[in-house]
Amino acid sequence: MGAGNAEAFAETVSVTYEEDPVVEPCVGMEFESQDAAKEFYDEYARRTGFVMRIDQCRRSEVDKRILSRRLSCNKQGFYVKIRDQFGPVRKPRPSTRQGCKAMMLVKLNKSEKWVVTRFIKDHTHPLVVSGRPSRGSMDSKDRRIQELTMELEHQDQLCELYRQQLITFLKNVEEQTEVLSTKIEVVVNNIREVESEDHKHSHHRRC
Repeated sequence: MGAGNAEAFAETVSVTYEEDPVVEPCVGMEFESQDAAKEFYDEYARRTGFVMRIDQCRRSEVDKRILSRRLSCNKQGFYVKIRDQFGPVRKPRPSTRQGCKAMMLVKLNKSEKWVVTRFIKDHTHPLVVSGRPSRGSMDSKDRRIQELTMELEHQDQLCELYRQQLITFLKNVEEQTEVLSTKIEVVVNNIREVESEDHKHSHHRRC
């Protein structure tokens, strides 16, 4: 390869690199819509080496529209294992959760823009870049299926967590009921003893 060709090749590589860098999220970054924020973080996740999870959101108490959305790594949190106390023990499902805290939080501001208000970059696991398609290359149907699948997985985790909390609550109620019953029994016995003593004293007075 001649000097001229080598320079041209180097220039081409340089231009390609400059035109296609991995853009990292930062606090203050704005998006026109929630979907635009999702597509950006999904592309960042795809090129960095993890899978995006569409996580929790906060809704308006007035019209129920979404005011903020957290986009996380799919290894976020830990899977809650619950023993079914009202039926057969269910076979545990394999979990990808590793307690990763990497996330991007976007909020809707007064200008109707979605702004990054928090970004955690570091992951608790190795990052592996894959050849999966980005959200931008999917049609609306595929994107919707992906979102619903992630949302169902998240809701399933919440249901398991709420179930555990309910079982714990019922157990505490049962324990407190037993304690209360014991106290009531003690009080009733004390009252009976007092009444018995009064009855004895009354009988002695008559005698």
